Amino acid sequence: MSQTTDFHQAFVDSFRNSAPYINAHRGRTFVLAFSGDAVAADDFHDLVHDIALLNSLGIRLVLVHGARPQIEARLKQGKVKIEYANHLRITNDAALACVKEAAGTVRVEVEAQLSMGLANSPMSGADIRVTSGNFVIAKPLGVIDGVDYQHTGTVRRVDTAGIRTQLDNGSIVLLSPLGYSPTGEVFNISAVEIAQATAIALQADKVIYLSESDGLTGKRRAIPRTISPADGERLLQAKKKLPEELAELLRCCINACQTRVHRAHLVPRRDEGALLLELFTRDGTGTMVTARPYEGLRKAHIDDVGGVLELISPLEEQGVLVRRSRERLEMEIDHFTLIERDGMTIACAALYPMDNQNAAELACLAVHPDYRNNGRADVLLEMVEREAERLGITQLFVLTTQTTHWFRERGFKTCDLKKLPVARRKLYNFQRQSKVLLKTL
Repeated sequence: MSQTTDFHQAFVDSFRNSAPYINAHRGRTFVLAFSGDAVAADDFHDLVHDIALLNSLGIRLVLVHGARPQIEARLKQGKVKIEYANHLRITNDAALACVKEAAGTVRVEVEAQLSMGLANSPMSGADIRVTSGNFVIAKPLGVIDGVDYQHTGTVRRVDTAGIRTQLDNGSIVLLSPLGYSPTGEVFNISAVEIAQATAIALQADKVIYLSESDGLTGKRRAIPRTISPADGERLLQAKKKLPEELAELLRCCINACQTRVHRAHLVPRRDEGALLLELFTRDGTGTMVTARPYEGLRKAHIDDVGGVLELISPLEEQGVLVRRSRERLEMEIDHFTLIERDGMTIACAALYPMDNQNAAELACLAVHPDYRNNGRADVLLEMVEREAERLGITQLFVLTTQTTHWFRERGFKTCDLKKLPVARRKLYNFQRQSKVLLKTL
């Protein structure tokens, strides 16, 4: 096979695999937050192209940009003293002028990038409307522990009706790290907080934080790929502290998922195409926080027949598993237990009790190639054994041609065909010459 053919096949496979996500994300509301460092980066145009692509796929986008480096640069230029307390900037009158100037400049830069129609790029021919406005209503942070934060504020509420109107009209909504009070004051607010508050107020389907931290990548990731809010709390309270930025973003993800947001994502901004990989591949490239199970073990039902067939068909072609027709699988689906990951069946096993005997057969134990060697087969085996014990079964049989040693390592012993219950022995396929293994429960 030529390199060109390989490339074409890889593209087709990738596109087909992303199709379920393209369909699932259409019409959904995502809040995407990125830092001022991202805007200042040389590759910011690549991120803008990816944002344009999301917009073209029918995703309703609220963007929240930061401006920390731009603000600090203007503070230094104006020789304004930079003061922090509890990781928050104290915004006095002089600092507020710098904040408004920096935030306005960054906002205009983002709008300009989204307005560009670049040939031979995802932006080619794009007609993207960007709306900014006073959608964030703020209040002063006030005096905390004797520190007056002056013009540093916090979110009081979000104008969800105004944002939804713009989203309904097909616009991208762009929010700056500023909030406005009913009395006409302007407050400096963390972009991270604005993204969290906006996602919760909108009941967004996702809030996505593009992180500058290295704790999301590499062999020693600080955070796993998928975690629950409870797992996240344990990470925050662990003795080994997370990097400051990562801890802040994780806290916001947890808060969002504990409120009204379905899923929150931490995505490594510096990785090429990380945003697209996170949204359009099953395993992503960052960390997802969700209160809903992303991967779970459960009994199969009739709607799972198609997924199980797709999983076991390649193994049937290789002769690893006995062929099962759709009709047979539909009749036997109640015997199956499966592991599902984001709607996809990635592993399965079946338990067939023998009539009037304390014996059962373990059959059709299969794991998708992308998810092998991670203990999922062991999880299924344990589940099947518990189910067998609950039914009063004391002997578990398995017939296999290529995985004898795997079962032997888990307590099964090779035995003679005569050990099989008579009814099962009559169905034995002598052409396959399967090994018979037995485990006493």
